[in-house]
Amino acid sequence: MIRIAIADDHALIREGIKNLLSRESDFKIVSETSDPFQVVELLKSNKCDVLILDLSMPQKSGLDVLKEVKAALPETKVLIMTILPEEQFAKRTLKAGASGYITKDASPEEMLTAIRKVASGRKYISASLAEKLAFDLDETTEKEPHEILSDREFQVLRLLMHGRTQSEIAEELFISISSVNTYRSRILEKLNLNSNAELIHYAYRHKLID
Repeated sequence: MIRIAIADDHALIREGIKNLLSRESDFKIVSETSDPFQVVELLKSNKCDVLILDLSMPQKSGLDVLKEVKAALPETKVLIMTILPEEQFAKRTLKAGASGYITKDASPEEMLTAIRKVASGRKYISASLAEKLAFDLDETTEKEPHEILSDREFQVLRLLMHGRTQSEIAEELFISISSVNTYRSRILEKLNLNSNAELIHYAYRHKLID
């Protein structure tokens, strides 16, 4: 029996997942939450084999939740399920400890395959992403500028792109406003840009805004 937990802030999504998995005899839903701040404690009190985790929950990055889960419960397999495109986000989550990455437009059959695969201790990624990861292993391959951003810089970039003020970003990421300014400066420097307007143009061009 594969024990499954779900962390997604949309009730409709959670119900859809539960409805799908309830038809399978080898799956059991042990817990669910819409609150990213509750995930680790929920998993500690309700042990699971696979956590299905959304990246885009309010007030806390799913990437931060992933890192917390892997630090506290390293044996838990995490399957990322999100609307965010895999070409921009999957590599970061895999590096942070995710066992798989699937988008919310995937078929039900793909979802079931992904859960069973990560539960068995293997990785689940799409064929297109596997090809890209193999291509990236070539040291001569030129990387996009945003790929060299740290996870925190990438989070700040996305929040800026969604219109968050520096004080809002500081509150959401639990850092100081001066730290936000520092991250913004590093982002501009690494991307060779000069303003938020140029950042927005860059983000749209590289499909970094969902």
